[in-house]
Amino acid sequence: MVCTDNIDFTIPLQPAADRRMIKFVLMVNRQGQTRLSRYYHSVELSRRAALEADVVRYCLSRKKDQCSFVEYKDFKVVYRQYAALYIVVGITDSENELSIYELVHNFVEVLDKYFSRVIMFNLDRVHIILDEMIQNGHIVETNKSRILAPLTAIDKMVES
Repeated sequence: MVCTDNIDFTIPLQPAADRRMIKFVLMVNRQGQTRLSRYYHSVELSRRAALEADVVRYCLSRKKDQCSFVEYKDFKVVYRQYAALYIVVGITDSENELSIYELVHNFVEVLDKYFSRVIMFNLDRVHIILDEMIQNGHIVETNKSRILAPLTAIDKMVES
């Protein structure tokens, strides 16, 4: 028999400030328009627009030769540009910037593998891909085939 008297089985609703996690993911165009946003911690709707505008404006104003990791208020921002699209990720201070930088590239590779052209008409699919990769602000999957497995199954059901 295992004694569980001293084990706390409760899961905190708000992660501790020192834990590594992703706070949000944004896809924005060069004009600063948000095309996709996903938050992994609660941010009031009224604050989201201001936060997105401020973070995106800051990233877009940076030169190409500047570092893609930025300290911003109480978190860090990691971003990558792909043609006219920017992927912007907000992370806690203790999260590894390089792993997030590579996660962004992996995300874009998965999108490229699944979509042949324009993804803006299939944002529901982009959300599924993102949800397969990140859950509760933590990276849970990076294997492209496993990430795309649910979409492949959905596509097969639709075809039949």
